[in-house]
Amino acid sequence: MTRRESPPLVVRLERVIAASPDEVYRAWLDPELLQRWLAPGGITVERAEVEARVGGRYRLWHADSGVHIGGFECEIVELVPGERIVFKWGFVGPERTAGPVYDSLLTITLRSVSRDATVLTLVHERLDDLAAGMPHVADKVEVGWKLVLEKLAVTLGSAVR
Repeated sequence: MTRRESPPLVVRLERVIAASPDEVYRAWLDPELLQRWLAPGGITVERAEVEARVGGRYRLWHADSGVHIGGFECEIVELVPGERIVFKWGFVGPERTAGPVYDSLLTITLRSVSRDATVLTLVHERLDDLAAGMPHVADKVEVGWKLVLEKLAVTLGSAVR
């Protein structure tokens, strides 16, 4: 019998991005910018809706080769301009809210390290329900965030290594 490794239930990543904290903060809340970077690999963001306020909705529709594959149904829990964003992050399949929504908690913290560089810390936790309901997606959360943070760095300039 082969034992299957469980996906990590907390993902923590840190990335230095060649942009100010205000620019990185805006990239998380501007629907036009989100469409350029918030999908890994060849997946695209077909549509993004953001109500940039505490309690506001944050919705992304993803497609792969033109086929709807789901996305995210989220709520903004905390906003501290240029410093921190916290989301109740809901993974959804192609049927959106007609199917299950797997809620988790995503915290983005920004810290200036120079005039034009920001340390972005991403902590994605409470992934237990996703791991139980969609293990094939939970297995890819960490690598997915690594890929989208690379796209964010490219969108805002180049990454500082």
